[in-house]
Amino acid sequence: MKIIQAQCNPFLFFSLLFLLCSFALPLHAEKNEILDINKSLEETNDRIININTKELQTILEKDPLTVLIDVRTIREANLTGGTIDARHNRIIPRGWLEFRIKEVAPASDTPIVVYCGRNLRSPLAAETLSKMGYSNVKNYADGLVAWKKAKLPIKKEDEAPDSMLYRKPEKVVEGVWSAIGATAPPSYENSGHNNNLSFVITEEGVLVVNASDNYLLAKALHEEIKALTDQPVKYVVLENGQGHAMLGSNYWQEQGATIIAHKDTAHEIEENAFEVLDRMKIRNRDKSMFTKVVMPDKTFDDKMILEMGSERIEILNLGPAHSPGDIVVWLPKKSLVISGDMAFHIRLLPVFEHTDTDAWIETWDKFAALNAKHVIPGHGGPTNMEEVTRYTKDYLLHMRKVIGEVIEDGGDLQTAYKVDQSAYSHLHTFDILATQNAGRIFREMEFE
Repeated sequence: MKIIQAQCNPFLFFSLLFLLCSFALPLHAEKNEILDINKSLEETNDRIININTKELQTILEKDPLTVLIDVRTIREANLTGGTIDARHNRIIPRGWLEFRIKEVAPASDTPIVVYCGRNLRSPLAAETLSKMGYSNVKNYADGLVAWKKAKLPIKKEDEAPDSMLYRKPEKVVEGVWSAIGATAPPSYENSGHNNNLSFVITEEGVLVVNASDNYLLAKALHEEIKALTDQPVKYVVLENGQGHAMLGSNYWQEQGATIIAHKDTAHEIEENAFEVLDRMKIRNRDKSMFTKVVMPDKTFDDKMILEMGSERIEILNLGPAHSPGDIVVWLPKKSLVISGDMAFHIRLLPVFEHTDTDAWIETWDKFAALNAKHVIPGHGGPTNMEEVTRYTKDYLLHMRKVIGEVIEDGGDLQTAYKVDQSAYSHLHTFDILATQNAGRIFREMEFE
């Protein structure tokens, strides 16, 4: 057998290689042609349902449960003046849409409208949702630019984009400030700041009401306090045992503050805080860093009095209300009460499984007896007694009346869900809480 050995000419080899590459490159480029985004957007718009500004207004009037999704980032939304003010408007950046859509649209037939600033990302978002199985998706093709030009309602998802706080503290009266939280449910965007974080500055230190939802949020509040006074934070009062009232406590303890709570609040923390912490970590992700469960340093039964310089501060448990251990902070010299979740306005109050609505009404009379001129509620801006009475006591009286009528007539839970709450439908979170409240009050009253 002869072995034939070919000698390779280097020049010939590279010449052949060059020729092969010359033929191959056009074929390769043709298969991987750079996408023409304008052409792609045109094709996408042909495949989806687009609506204009007038059509969107009509949809929101006819179906307030429609979910609006702004696919821009929260920072972008704030820098450009806000987002559409609608009951179910949420910011979910385009890159997170697939992962977070079920938070706002658990059912495949949920009515959804997506939008952005100039109709560049929203068509792609609409098609993505359709491919995921959502059957009732529309794209607001005019975009937020047109909505603003038409001078239609706009809101900001974050009033303080350079801070963990949803909104920075505002002065209520001399020496009393409050960082007013979002009235929406807690979210990553608002950092869990969906309640009011108030504080009283005195000659002998600062008293804070609510430790906040997490360590970093508490720290952000402290930075704002330090910008206003050199006085140290001596006390932090927990209005109840909910996460946004107590989870930031370990930050304040590190600063040397004493955490004060009602004994029932301490029991709530002992029983439920680790589960609440886990939920907060899932929601807040990186914003939950350093947060740990700690117990209050001091507890009380009916009241605790603090004399801080010339300020007398009364921490009062007036009786059962919204949740176990609810307290109010009363400043008699200022005729101001920090009511916590005793009093609501702007957003609909929630009825929990353990809420005793009849007892709440009785407790209200003690609260009203303070005759406060200024009220800082648990949610929503500072107001007065007339306002919170209308949306707390009067709502509870109305609901117990109409639910009582359902029970007297032999109605069931499904009938209770349909009772008339239209006088309160303008309140934030109404669509989330109204049916739930009716059901829980029905079950409470069924065996009274």
